[in-house]
Amino acid sequence: MNTQTRVKTPVQNLQDILTDDMEAVNGLIRERMASEQAPRIPEVTAHLVEAGGKRIRPLLTLATARMSGFEGTLHQNLAAAVEFIHTATLLHDDVVDESSKRRGRPTANLLWDNKSSVLVGDYLFARAFRMMVDTGSIRVLEILSNASAVIAEGEVLQLTVAGDISTGEETYLNVIRGKTAALFSAATEAGAVLAGAPEEHVDAVRGYGDALGISFQITDDLLDYGGLTAELGKNVGDDFREGKMSMPVIKAIAGADETEREFWQRTIGKNRQVDGDLEHALKLMAKHGALESTRAAALDHAARAREYLSILPEHPIRDELHALADFVVERIV
Repeated sequence: MNTQTRVKTPVQNLQDILTDDMEAVNGLIRERMASEQAPRIPEVTAHLVEAGGKRIRPLLTLATARMSGFEGTLHQNLAAAVEFIHTATLLHDDVVDESSKRRGRPTANLLWDNKSSVLVGDYLFARAFRMMVDTGSIRVLEILSNASAVIAEGEVLQLTVAGDISTGEETYLNVIRGKTAALFSAATEAGAVLAGAPEEHVDAVRGYGDALGISFQITDDLLDYGGLTAELGKNVGDDFREGKMSMPVIKAIAGADETEREFWQRTIGKNRQVDGDLEHALKLMAKHGALESTRAAALDHAARAREYLSILPEHPIRDELHALADFVVERIV
């Protein structure tokens, strides 16, 4: 018998600390995704919401609110709104990317259709804004409405640069700051603002969320190429097949010779791929140290996230947020 005790992750520890809040948030999600007029809305929403996600973004909202001394329940509405925004973006993303799987399950657009996914996503955005209004804070509404616009900008920018092998790291960071980090940052900032935290604390958790989100996305992009082991698996290479200009590709192209650039132009620029191209792409990434340098970038942003927390008072939640910055990059082999 294995007598070893499995160590909990920072996400699980936060869930334990915020158990009552998370149960309330899950109840709000089930309640607010209902629709008497259009039963397809809760069907589509439940398919994604109940797929087993970690709820990191609403956890961040609850965490910064409680860490800042908030004692009411409106932060639960705010956290549910954050999760609705995230779910809406996933529904829209799967349509744009023509994805067939999400969290190991068929996507909503595959099970239903693109129209349903887009319209249910729109419904969730509307629900999210209603729940933001419930907080009675114009500043919170401003933070999350601005984040929603930035997310859309990031998605459009990613669509614009897809297949453009001249895309540099600065543009890539603008993409992921929009599509991923914006909601991390807004989730942490809004919780602290709702709690009336001092401005320097609000600035700190906003910066933490931004750096954490960037680290999270860079790590995801690295894992799409198998992590540092570059082992091919059923989910490896989706970004390659979709022609996305993620950091591993950008770093490999930066060191490419003329022949290698022709390869990238054909596979990414023109999206003309044949058997063996993914394996060759991985060999080029290994040749130029693209995966290692991508990992270094993820670790650098995780370190920045931890630095932002240094000005905050000691608190058990602060300790778990600190550990979370390490955890997001520990997924890299």
